[in-house]
Amino acid sequence: MQIGLTGFASLGWPGLLKLRAENALKPASERTAVIMVWLPGGLSHIDSYDPKPEIGSEYRGPFKTISTKVPGTIFTELLPRHAAIADKFTLLRSMNQKAGGHPAGSMQMLSGDADERDKPKPRLPDWMSVANYLRAQDGPRANPLPNYVGVNPPLEYNGPAYLGNAWSPFSVTDDPNRPNFAVPNIGLTDPAETRRLGDRVALRKNLDRLERAFDRENELLALDEFERQAMTLLTNPQTRDAFDIGKEDAKTRDRYGRNRWGQQLLLARRLVEAGVDIVTSSLSGPLCGRVNNWDDHAVNHHIFEALRFRMGNYDQAVTALIEDIYARGLDKRVLVVVTGEFGRTPKISFDRSTGAGDASAPAGTVQPGRDHWPRAFSNIWAGGGLQTGGVIGATDKRGEDVIERPCGPGDFLATIYHHLGIDSSKVTINDFNGRPTPIVDQGKPIPELIA
Repeated sequence: MQIGLTGFASLGWPGLLKLRAENALKPASERTAVIMVWLPGGLSHIDSYDPKPEIGSEYRGPFKTISTKVPGTIFTELLPRHAAIADKFTLLRSMNQKAGGHPAGSMQMLSGDADERDKPKPRLPDWMSVANYLRAQDGPRANPLPNYVGVNPPLEYNGPAYLGNAWSPFSVTDDPNRPNFAVPNIGLTDPAETRRLGDRVALRKNLDRLERAFDRENELLALDEFERQAMTLLTNPQTRDAFDIGKEDAKTRDRYGRNRWGQQLLLARRLVEAGVDIVTSSLSGPLCGRVNNWDDHAVNHHIFEALRFRMGNYDQAVTALIEDIYARGLDKRVLVVVTGEFGRTPKISFDRSTGAGDASAPAGTVQPGRDHWPRAFSNIWAGGGLQTGGVIGATDKRGEDVIERPCGPGDFLATIYHHLGIDSSKVTINDFNGRPTPIVDQGKPIPELIA
């Protein structure tokens, strides 16, 4: 139960009460939610959602193109399941940002930080922490589950920044596909242990009484609310059930794929269905190939072998999630977004491998790769009451630059906030220096998505 005070100190108790009054608590059935599927390192748009079959061999990969359920739209042969349900999501082919490094690119997409330089830690809070923070101002939740859960969350280049660690995700880092998968610190089953935990909290409160004499704006009252939520997470059996993926029937688990990615996304669906507002899940690790991510430089992976290695699991897991959202009647309330921080260079590069492993030849072997490419890339949007079955934007004949309907990180963030009922054009949060900082500096909700 790690608790941070920074966010409260920047707002104060009167501000908390004002925000609560302005954001009336909605019934759980009406509260919107977001699942973000993160592809760390960046998926090659040319080899997936935006193929260019007419370009020369120095650009075009080895993959054939296939028709989709949306007339006139093609994907590569790596995405047959996506092609079959292309009417259930909208493809945005014109995303772009300005940062070529993983840290800065991730910060641009997740927090709207326009700085093109890589930094060791974020200057601005990511949208997940901001949404968690703002949703908490609605007042106490009847639901015992946390607002924000990360199932193998993307934490490397983002975080709550000046909001404080109280707004970080409840993280699930174990592999949900393991037979003995378990989430620690939830659903205590031993009544004696529950009583002992309650006694420890009571003792801590007695020791706090002196400190409360200096609590001029009642920030510690707000901290008590977070402690209550943490205690509920530990002691309420409903929390244990929500994380118990073993309660899913075998056919559903098979449909998502009996691997880490499939079961991560199945758990994400379970959590939003149980009332969690924000779920992030990073598709990383050994299923990506030797270097555990999508960063397909030639020194890391033989890019085309890497895509063959991982895309079957990716195609299955993501489409199962999208289909499940619609089949279970969650498609108006739950928005699913799949993206990485950028795409990969349309022109193929060659370099020597730095090591043998899955999707990589022995060290010293010359192999193909694609490098970082923020100037144009794709992401997909499903559920959320969106108009689906379409394509927004376009890139040039080589996939190098956006030539139609460019969208940037601010538009990406504003669209997510809009689904969550947050007007990003008006909301500011005080930074470390007390300066009101917009949660989106530049950008508007993408009208083609929210119409």
